Amino acid sequence: MSFLAPDRLWLLLLVPLLLGVYVFLQRRRSIYAIRFTNIALIDRIAPRRPSWGRHLAVGLALLTMAMVVVAFAKPVGPTRVPLQRATVIVTIDASLSMGADDVLPNRLVAAKQAASDFVEQLPSQFNVALIAYAKTANVIVPPTTDRQAFQRGLDTLQLGPYTATGDALRVALKAVALAPADPEHPDTRAPARIVLISDGKKTYGSSPFQAARKARAQHIPIYSIAVGTKHAVITTQGQQVPVPVSQAQLRRISELSGGRAFVAASPDALQEIYDDLKSSFIYTTENREITARFAGYALLLIFGTSVAVVLFTSRFSS
Repeated sequence: MSFLAPDRLWLLLLVPLLLGVYVFLQRRRSIYAIRFTNIALIDRIAPRRPSWGRHLAVGLALLTMAMVVVAFAKPVGPTRVPLQRATVIVTIDASLSMGADDVLPNRLVAAKQAASDFVEQLPSQFNVALIAYAKTANVIVPPTTDRQAFQRGLDTLQLGPYTATGDALRVALKAVALAPADPEHPDTRAPARIVLISDGKKTYGSSPFQAARKARAQHIPIYSIAVGTKHAVITTQGQQVPVPVSQAQLRRISELSGGRAFVAASPDALQEIYDDLKSSFIYTTENREITARFAGYALLLIFGTSVAVVLFTSRFSS
C-alpha cells in the first residue's frame, strides 16, 4: 500500500505521544493516591473505577486517531474494478482426438457449447475472437462484439489431423491486434486474454512455450483448459487409438504466460471453469485511492469508542 500524501503520516507520532502522556498521568495518579492514609476517605472522594474500561476507551480512541491519520494521507491499494473493454481470444483444438466421446457428446462439441455460453455471458462491449487449429491455425472470427458471428464461426469447426498448438497461439497473439480501437482511447490497447481449449500436447508446428513467453511479454495471459479423461479412445481407419488427455504441456503454457490451467473431465466441469474465468475476465485489479475504506474503519472505531465510554461512565455513575 502506498499514499498520495505520505507526509501526513508524520501525524501518527501523536499516537505514541498521547499514549505516553496517558501512562504518565496514570502513574502520577497512583503516586498521588498512595500519599493518603485514610483509605475510607479515598473511597468517598475517588471511588475505584473499572480500569479495564478506561484503558479500553483510551485504546480505541488512539486507534481511531491512527486510522483517521491514515485516511488523511490518502492511501492507495489494490482494488477490484470492472473492465470497460477487453479482448478475449477463444482458441479451440479441432484435432481428431477432440472427437473422443469421454466428454459427452464429444470433446469438441462440449467445448463449442461451453465456449458459446461463456461468450454470451461476457459484457457486450468485450471483443471476442475465435481461432481453430489442427495442422494449421486459422482466424475463424476476428475480434468483434457480434456474438452471432462468433456462434456462426463455432458451427463451422471440423476435425482434422495433427495439433499445431504453438502456431495457434501465435495466430491468437496476432489476432489481438485486430481488435477495433476504442474511439475514446484510440492509443490505449484493451486488456487481452487467450482461452486455449485442447486435449493434449502439440504434434506439429512451432513451440507453444515460445509463444507463451511472448504472450507474457505482451501481458496477455493464456488460460488453458484440458478437456478429456485418461482412458479415452477414438476410431481411426477401423482401429481404436488411445487419446488420453495430456495436461502437462497445457499447464506449462499457462504458467509461462502468467495465466491459469484447468482440467475438465465433463461438460459440467467445463461450464464451472468458464464461470470462474468469467469473473476473472470481467474484473481487474488496479491501484486506486482507498481513503473511504479507512474512513469506514475509523467510523467503526468511533462507534466502539462511544460504546466503551458510555458503558464506563454509566457504571461509574451508578
